[in-house]
Amino acid sequence: MIDWSAFRAQFPVTASWAFLDHAAVSPLPTPAVAALRAYADNIAASGVTAVGKWVGRMAEVRALAARLINAADASDVFFVPNTTHGIGVVAEGFPWQAGDNVVLAAEEYPANQYPWMNLAQRGVEVRAVPSRGNRVSLDDLRAAMDARTRVLTASAVQFASGFRTDLDALGALCRERGVFFFVDAIQALGAFPIDVQRTPIDALAADSHKWLLGPEGAGFGYIRREWVERMHPIGVGAFSVEHPLAFSTIDFTMKPHAGRWEGGALNVGGLSAMGASIELLLTAGIENLERRVIALTDDLCAKAQARGWTVFSSRAAADKSGIVSLVHPTLAPEDVVKRCRAAGVAVNNRGGRVRVSPHAYNTEDEIDRFLAAS
Repeated sequence: MIDWSAFRAQFPVTASWAFLDHAAVSPLPTPAVAALRAYADNIAASGVTAVGKWVGRMAEVRALAARLINAADASDVFFVPNTTHGIGVVAEGFPWQAGDNVVLAAEEYPANQYPWMNLAQRGVEVRAVPSRGNRVSLDDLRAAMDARTRVLTASAVQFASGFRTDLDALGALCRERGVFFFVDAIQALGAFPIDVQRTPIDALAADSHKWLLGPEGAGFGYIRREWVERMHPIGVGAFSVEHPLAFSTIDFTMKPHAGRWEGGALNVGGLSAMGASIELLLTAGIENLERRVIALTDDLCAKAQARGWTVFSSRAAADKSGIVSLVHPTLAPEDVVKRCRAAGVAVNNRGGRVRVSPHAYNTEDEIDRFLAAS
């Protein structure tokens, strides 16, 4: 059993907000704040003489990130400043040929559309598959694929509808077709399990500022080892090579793993804070967090429907996520958001609907506060 009150005590935001907007930018828990301060204080006092300590800390964070997704080796994880960068590693580095295509859902977040659309000058077609209401159909994605499909890219959870993708089914489809499978994991990691050894995911990326409860500008990506040499590396710099500290020796021998995509200085403070948040989440247990988030969103849906709201999100068991998309019986979504902010409740407006996204530290009382405010 998890003591959710003790978990909740790690979140100072609860003193002033019923914060139900983790699909946007999450508040930092106390351990992440402490990690940021520790880095700032240490560098302020010691500058470069403290760097060794933080090199070691980055190794710890890399191991935590690898554990979170069950990567076979921590060196299959690389740090990114945002999800977009992680997507670009694949979009720009993939061995495309003119006439190839990439398949994605038409309702994907722009960061998982524009990098692929940017390949048009290289002769790569983007095939955007419309959702069927609140769901992305596996059959529709399959039908859009052909012999020239090279990549299927999907969000683990759709940002507007809250639809949770069956990654196992998509991964199996991609293996069957010989297609590279990329996952934008930002709306799932931290609340729902992703296992890259069980599920045939070839690459993924996520910033930490949503369900991972870390700062903006700090995240990580993953690339399956057999793809490293097949990708053209982008963002290459001094730290992409096997001997990065031999500054006076030019030896362009690339690291044989995902570390080659870390070309320059890292956001060490932000990544350290991300690591503190990942550790907090792992200690609680991702499966426990999943159950708690589902329980809270089930409670939200039942209470909202009783008040006349329409639940747009699919609440079929396999489709549920931490995002619930709602339609108010009379008010426009922007008016609901405004009322809620005035009452100290944080929700958002996405897809022309009210988006509510509680994390595991939230409470049923905060769900009630949201409904009372709106």
